[in-house]
Amino acid sequence: MWIEEETSVGPLRARVRRPAAGPDLPGLVLVDGSGNSALEDHGDWPAWLTSCGAAVLWHDKPGCGPSPGNWRDQSLADRAAEALAAARVLRGFPGVDPARVGLVGWSQGGWVSLLAATTGAVGHVVTVSGPGTSMAAQERWRIARSLEPDGVVADEAMAWVDERTRRLRAGDAPERILADQERFRDRPWYSRVSLVYDLPERLAFVARSMDVDPGDLLPRLDVPLLAVFGGADDIIPVPESVAVFAPHTTGLAVFPGADHALFTRDPAPGVPDVDRLPPGFLPMLRAFLAG
Repeated sequence: MWIEEETSVGPLRARVRRPAAGPDLPGLVLVDGSGNSALEDHGDWPAWLTSCGAAVLWHDKPGCGPSPGNWRDQSLADRAAEALAAARVLRGFPGVDPARVGLVGWSQGGWVSLLAATTGAVGHVVTVSGPGTSMAAQERWRIARSLEPDGVVADEAMAWVDERTRRLRAGDAPERILADQERFRDRPWYSRVSLVYDLPERLAFVARSMDVDPGDLLPRLDVPLLAVFGGADDIIPVPESVAVFAPHTTGLAVFPGADHALFTRDPAPGVPDVDRLPPGFLPMLRAFLAG
């Protein structure tokens, strides 16, 4: 199937998976994190979410799979509009309760889901490893953490990160910023600071959405919210995020040992991937959706 209504780039390829039986099902639109994402990239997650009693819709990002467009040309607001279009499609799916269709956002998809939910057009929201800070603050935290082994050179590295952020916020051309970044190429920290900040379109994507802040969005939500974090996440600042989310959630959990993808251990032969999830996650999601 295709999501056609109100997408800025044209129809996006989508799939729906639902439990074998049961009327008036809750619905979840899967809102993915950063980077490329085609239908086939979601692995077993649609099946795991469906096992919680929900009909699940997931779709290509623009420019992924056979879908048109380029997600790098978007903002988080554009992604939120696509999530809402997907929710409208899922509401019309047979057996789905239109009043109980919501979003489940992973990582960057957490910002997207909160933005979409402030419209009042979804029934609930789930965020998984969704930062409680802006993208600018989250990225600064991630980069600083990655530099900890470098010790003394971290100050110079973070000075450049802060300058780059200021210039993006001020509207400086990404090409000029990247040209200036090249003067640090011989530094031992260069690869960590330039990771995902190496192409003009990537810097432009950050510039469009770097100041979207859950601290501003969460007080505007009027729907049930479940926020889930991994205690071993090294991509987002978990304690700070929990503090921001906690006053606004219906449910919140930090699973010890779980990483940014919510897995508690590495893949192993003969071990189903679902067994790598925290044991309490899927039951918690099922209870949230039932409520």
